[in-house]
Amino acid sequence: MSLPIPHLDDRRFQDLVDDAKRMVMRRCPEWTEHNVSDPGVTLIETFAFMTDQLLYRVNQVPDRLYLTFLKMLGFGLTAPTAARTAVTFWLSAPASAPVVLPRGTSTATHSGDGLEPVVFSTEREVTMPAARLENLLTLDSARGALVPREEHLRLDIDFDAFGEGTPAPGDALLIGLNEVAPRCVVRLDFECTVQGIGVDPDRPPLAWEAWDGSSWQECALHEDTTGGLNRPGQVVLQLPARHETSVLEGRTAGWLRAVVVPAAQDVPAYSSSPKITALGAGVVGATVPSVHAEVVEDDMLGTAEGTPGQRLSLTRSPVLLNVSEPVLETSSKDGWVRWQRVEHFADSGPQDRHYLLDPTAGTVCFGPMLREPDGSVRQHGAVPERDAQVRLRSYATGGGLRGNVAAGAIETLTSAVPFVTDVENLEPSAGGRDGESLADLRERAPLLLRTRDRAVTAEDYEVLARQAAPEIARVRCLAAGEPGVPAGSVKLLVVPAPPGGTHIRFEHLVPPEAVLERIAAHLEPRRLLGTHVLIEPPLYRAVTVIARVRARRGADPDQVHDDVSAALYGFLDPIDGGPEGTGWPFGRPVQTGDLYARLHAVDGVDLVEELKLYSANPVTGSHGEPTDRLELDPSSLVFSYEHHVRVEQTS
Repeated sequence: MSLPIPHLDDRRFQDLVDDAKRMVMRRCPEWTEHNVSDPGVTLIETFAFMTDQLLYRVNQVPDRLYLTFLKMLGFGLTAPTAARTAVTFWLSAPASAPVVLPRGTSTATHSGDGLEPVVFSTEREVTMPAARLENLLTLDSARGALVPREEHLRLDIDFDAFGEGTPAPGDALLIGLNEVAPRCVVRLDFECTVQGIGVDPDRPPLAWEAWDGSSWQECALHEDTTGGLNRPGQVVLQLPARHETSVLEGRTAGWLRAVVVPAAQDVPAYSSSPKITALGAGVVGATVPSVHAEVVEDDMLGTAEGTPGQRLSLTRSPVLLNVSEPVLETSSKDGWVRWQRVEHFADSGPQDRHYLLDPTAGTVCFGPMLREPDGSVRQHGAVPERDAQVRLRSYATGGGLRGNVAAGAIETLTSAVPFVTDVENLEPSAGGRDGESLADLRERAPLLLRTRDRAVTAEDYEVLARQAAPEIARVRCLAAGEPGVPAGSVKLLVVPAPPGGTHIRFEHLVPPEAVLERIAAHLEPRRLLGTHVLIEPPLYRAVTVIARVRARRGADPDQVHDDVSAALYGFLDPIDGGPEGTGWPFGRPVQTGDLYARLHAVDGVDLVEELKLYSANPVTGSHGEPTDRLELDPSSLVFSYEHHVRVEQTS
């Protein structure tokens, strides 16, 4: 891949031949035979061919010199970033002994149709304990009474799940496990009788929660076949990342609870309490954060020569620095010695075990020895002992756009883990970005040279934020004086990359806390003294469009419907939408005129009969009044929310 740099000499073979013939006509007018059969023309063409080959080689010089200069200045290509998702591991039966999922457990997508599988690795170790039901309580919130129910289970006596009387919001069934099970999937097996009269079995007014040490946290519900504890069945819960023990009525346990909540509008509440005859519990799986990467262990790079500036190559590249910190070690008589990765050797002394890592090229470099102005030499960074073995004990490789897979795409366990039968990702993965191209580096390098790694202008903040978190999709800096930005401050609006293959939802547009912290840490030493930096997502405005269009005669109405819907979602897209296709501009109002023009351009649309524009609340689902123009402030960004399209056939 080459940079688009102008050639030093853009003449080609025919240009050289024509120039030579014109020179002959001026210098030697008696030479009148210029046909290809003339021996002199043959000589001209021979030398033109040789010169053309020379020019081709000369024109490669700018590319090489440009890249060499960038390397001398410390610039390099930004490595790709890895997509992340949560992968659920399912056991063949409830755990009877602890099952450990080691860090780096690999899963992959299907590899059919000649496609290479996309490999994901778990980011932490998770243990699925052999947890079982040990304590059981019912809570009458009105009286504040906790009633033990273990004896009822032991004697097969049924009991009211939420105490006596009509269940009220706050009443609860508390289930105590003998062990905590953070990140695990717990299955509760109920034997119930149909007594919880009045509720909709598909929407019971129940919430499942787990104690995290300080408060009750909601548990994701995988499955509930009990119809709100009204019939025998199973409740499968995903426990949160924190699950701590607590003491209730003198009983220490990892507590879960089913708590009665106020019924939603038009949803009936309990008129009597469900009755429970038997109850069992067990861990049937775990959900682990996973990343599109493979962990390489004990990569032997070679033998140290004992000379400054030695460079060694890794077996795999690129290296994903945002997944895990690479660990470089060298052998010695006392064992393996660890070295520290640095961004440069400017502050490294002769005894500092420092090294540089080029994550894109996959190389490590030890400190150089430089001559000082007074003629002395200085070693920047220690030099490994001669004949010492150099290894990168652990690093992650992978990443890229192909890691943004749809929900359910991960279905293969590629590591050997006993008792695990199935894996799946319930949510799509997001955050994967390809590495920087040479063309992108050519645009970025002058900006960094101008700022000298300091955040002064709004453009500086945007460049440095992308440098800290290349996986983000967009970033916008608002300076002091703009609406919503106090004096002495700048506001950085960060838009994350959403999962591929789906319409963008509101939750896709909230940047992870870790990304915001990484950007803040990168900007902290580079901001101007006294400048307060605010880093947050934009103020998102959800937009709903209701469109009624007439299809051309002979057009497929279903296809027109899909194309019009895709045009709306694509145009009102914060990442790839807008008039230029580079994302909806910050603060640009949404007007029906723009939408009319976009829909009329859809193939098969004869006429846009009606178009209504609404501001929507993605949390409550409510909509405002129809309008022809939706105003946005400079820190706002729109996204599509449940467009409705109706297609009428031309008679």
